[in-house]
Parts: sequence; structure tokens; C-alpha cells
Amino acid sequence: MKISKQLSKILILIFFILPTQFAKAQEIKEIWSVIEKKEISENETVNNEDSTSVVNKPEGIKVKFSDENILVEQNLDSSNILLSGLFDPDDNDLKLDMWSKTDGIEIKKQLERIQSKNLSSFSERLMDVALLTNSYIPSQNFSLDEFESYTLDHLIKKKDYNLVEQFIQKNSSIKDKERLIKHVADYYLSLNKIEKSCSAIESLSMITDEYLTYYKIYCLIIQDKKNEAQLLFDLNSETDTLDNFFVQKFEVLMGYEDKNYILSDENILYFHLSHKTDKKLIYYPSVESDEFIWKYLSNSNLLKNLNNFNLSDIDQVKFLEKATSEGIFEERDLLNLYKKFQFEIDDLINYEKAYKNLPDYERRALLYQRYLLTDNIEKKLSLLSKLNSSFEDSNFSKSFDDELSKLLKKINKEEVPSKFSSFYQKNLITDANKKNKIKFNDQVFHQSKVLNYFLNKQSLPKTQKLTDNLLSKMKKDKNYSFDFKDIVLLQSLKSDGIQIGEIDELSQYNPDLNPELDKMINNNESGMILLKLVEIIGEKELDELNSRSLNFIVEIMNRTKLISLRNELLLEILPLKV
Repeated sequence: MKISKQLSKILILIFFILPTQFAKAQEIKEIWSVIEKKEISENETVNNEDSTSVVNKPEGIKVKFSDENILVEQNLDSSNILLSGLFDPDDNDLKLDMWSKTDGIEIKKQLERIQSKNLSSFSERLMDVALLTNSYIPSQNFSLDEFESYTLDHLIKKKDYNLVEQFIQKNSSIKDKERLIKHVADYYLSLNKIEKSCSAIESLSMITDEYLTYYKIYCLIIQDKKNEAQLLFDLNSETDTLDNFFVQKFEVLMGYEDKNYILSDENILYFHLSHKTDKKLIYYPSVESDEFIWKYLSNSNLLKNLNNFNLSDIDQVKFLEKATSEGIFEERDLLNLYKKFQFEIDDLINYEKAYKNLPDYERRALLYQRYLLTDNIEKKLSLLSKLNSSFEDSNFSKSFDDELSKLLKKINKEEVPSKFSSFYQKNLITDANKKNKIKFNDQVFHQSKVLNYFLNKQSLPKTQKLTDNLLSKMKKDKNYSFDFKDIVLLQSLKSDGIQIGEIDELSQYNPDLNPELDKMINNNESGMILLKLVEIIGEKELDELNSRSLNFIVEIMNRTKLISLRNELLLEILPLKV
């Protein structure tokens, strides 16, 4: 028996370790082969050149020979370590040294301030650029591992799984790769796509994480590789104490036991194994249940009869709101449930007063019922705006986006008061509609064809000529007044080299940057400036920012020469889209 057990260990070692060692040996052999060829080639080149010539060396080290002495310039230092990323610096007008001149302590403080925020779409875009651009590591007080940790935190919080997979493919050597693989595997399992989870795990040449080891064992079982699953199970049981829940599920999946109905929602893998070993599983999630478990319930058809829940129970109402946000419960059905709440007539008439004393879910019911009782367009928009904000404040924004758009479509655009135009446009236009073409209007400077310059469809000389013609026409029109959007556009053109001439309104929107930002701009600390912009914009969408903030942001981008990102911003806030 002892001989058999020792033989099993030897087989395990051969199965899991030798292939890896052989691959590494081959890799080392190939590397030395390349080095030897390179050294021979360089020696031949040096021997054929005159002794006074410059010898080619690795970038950053220049050695110049002369008859009198040898001068050595060494510009390469330990900080020239490239960070993992997805974007080339040139894509967004940045450089490899975007972090080099900033103290790592200040970068960490800034990142920690940002981490607690639920960033808006443009703030998140700036964070992508800041953390996912290939660049050198900060020269002081910030290690490679620390920076990668912040990058991974951002990717996981962002929940863009395609982006995570792209990052893994492009940066296969990152130290904490297992953390991202675990995130991707859980995501696909929540969609009930275990094959894709297993595919993600197979990209790891070596697994050290206990949770991913359990994943790997389970993948081998469902791939009908039970012998390999047993070997890996035995290997890990020899070195570690395996989790009792997993051991019991393993025995059922391998056929050693007939059944096991223990349920665990500790993580999505354990929940899946609970379902896999109990086809009649009944599970009622709570508001606090993990997002992946919610998705799994939906994609596995395990949520039924939601309409029969007791709506007088606070937790069950919140349950339905979260289910709607996760796409499990229909928005229309949720609004119909709000109609069943009983309110006094006085509360509906004086809803603003009653609103203050109600819990959030009852507030939403009150606002929706009040909306149904009014015919006034401005009042309808005000109530819809408040209702939408209430969903957002409770982190249920996706519980009302489709129905909100439908309700807004019932309102004639021409009848929308100006103070609600931004709210109307933002929530009426879907992602598909946002791709529509820009509608040019040469009667308004910031909607004119000069915008083609920012779309990279028009050269600088042509833009200069068009700008001159438009400004000449508008200066002659005594009824035309340059508004804030005109000025932002003019300042950006001027920053890029367009001659503007005298316009009185330009001086009214001349932002003063604080000394800290001035210093960063002069010192070319573009990475840190991106983080400052993220903090300024924060959780607000661009159309929610006031003119002073937008002007401040555009001025920073102009002075830092972040042209591509500035153009994205301008094309979001200036043109009329149809």
C-alpha cells in the first residue's frame, strides 16, 4: 500500500512538474542561442569599423571612443521599467515618462481618493488611459507590484470583461494574473458558461491559488478527465487541508457518493456545485447576495414566481428592485408594483413634503404615482428626474433606464423646457442613437462645420479659413452673442494654432489654474494630471458639469496638449446629434 502511494506521488510529480521544467529548459536554451548570435554579430561589426566611431550599445548607454579618453553617458536608470498596459502612449498624446517626474506617494494618495468614487463614463475613460497606458514606472516611492495592484483594482471594479481579457492576453507575465483569471472565470460561470471559465483557467501555466485549484479540478471532471482530476486532488490533499464543502462535492461528482444537498453561496463556484449536485435546488437571494449569484440565478432559470412575493415586506421590495437592476425582473412590472402602494390623497398632492419622511422604495412609488396624475409637461419631467435620481442614489440605476426612455418619448421635444433639455436628451437617446451623425449648423459657431477639425476630417489651414469666415459673419450680426460653448471651442482652436483675433467674450472665460496644477503642467506630469481630471469630473457625466468646471477641464487639456482626449470631450458636449 505504501509503495502504491509513493508511486502515485511520483506519477503526480511527473505529470505536473516535468512538462513545465522541460518548457523552461527549452526557453533558456533558445534565449542563450539568441544572445550568442547577437554577441558574434556585434563583435564582427566592431572589428570592421574605425576605432574612432561610435559603437552601438543598448538604448540609454552611449560609449564614444576618441584618441585622448573615453566619455560615457549613462541615461538608463532603474526606473525605466515598463508598466503593463493596453495603449500606446502616442494614442493619447502621452509619453513613456508620463509618471517619471511625480513622487509615487502623491500618486498613491490621488488614486486612493478616486477609488471610493463611482466614476462617470468620461472619468472612467481617463482612468483607463492613466492606468492602462504602457509607460515607465514612477521613479520613486512606487513599486511595479503596487502599480499593477491599482491597475487590477480598476479593471475589476470596471466590470468590462472584454477589456480584462484583452489585458490578460497582452500582459501574460503580470505577477497577479491569477486574480484577473479568477474574476473572468467567475463572470462566465455566472452566465452558466462553464466551458469559458475552464478555458480562462487553462491559460495559467501554474496555479497557486486554492480557489482556482478547485476550479481546475472541477473543469477536469466535466471534461471527462477524472484520472487527472483525482491526481490533482491527491496532490493538493497531501500539501494542504482541502475545504470540507469542496471535498464532499468532489466525492459526488466523481461518483464516490450518491448525493449531497449541502448548499453554499460563499462564492459562485460553490453555488454552482450546490446546484450541480441538487437539481431541485431552491434558493431565495437577498439584496446583499453577490452579483454573480444573481446573474447565475437568472441564467439558470432559478428565479420564479417573483410576482407572488409579499410586497409589504421591505426586504422583498428591495429584492425586486435589485432583481430589476440585474435584468431579472421587468421594469414595467416594477412600475406596476409601485402603483399598488396605498397613499393618502394629501400625500399625493403635497408629495414634496411627504417624500422627505419615506424610505427610498416608498419615495419611488410616490413619485411614480404622482407622475401618473399630472398632465403638466414641466411637472412630469421634474418627477421623472427625481425618480431617476432616487434609483441612482440606491445604486439601482438600471432598474429604470428603458422605461424612462419610453416615458420621455411620449413628450414632444419641442415642449421640453430648457432647464430639462439636458436630462431629456441624455435619457432619451440610447447607446445606438448616440452613434448618429452630427448635425451641422453654421448659424451657431460651436455647431458649425469647424467641428470637422476635431473629427480629424479637416486640416488646420482649411479650419483657419472657415473660422475666419464664420467669425466675420457672426461679428457683423448684432444679435449674435458668443456663448460658453463657442468660447470653449475658440480657446481650443487657439491652443492648436488657429488665429482668432479680438473677441471680448474670450476674456470672460479665462480660467486661472491653481499653482499645484501649473507646476504639474510645466513639469510634464501628464499621468498625475489625468488623475486630477478624474477627481474633478468624478461621478458627474459631462452634461452635468457646469460651464466653469468644463472650461477649467478644457484649459488643463489644452495646456497639457492632451489633444485626443480633449477632442473626445468637445465632441460629446458641443455638437447637435440627430
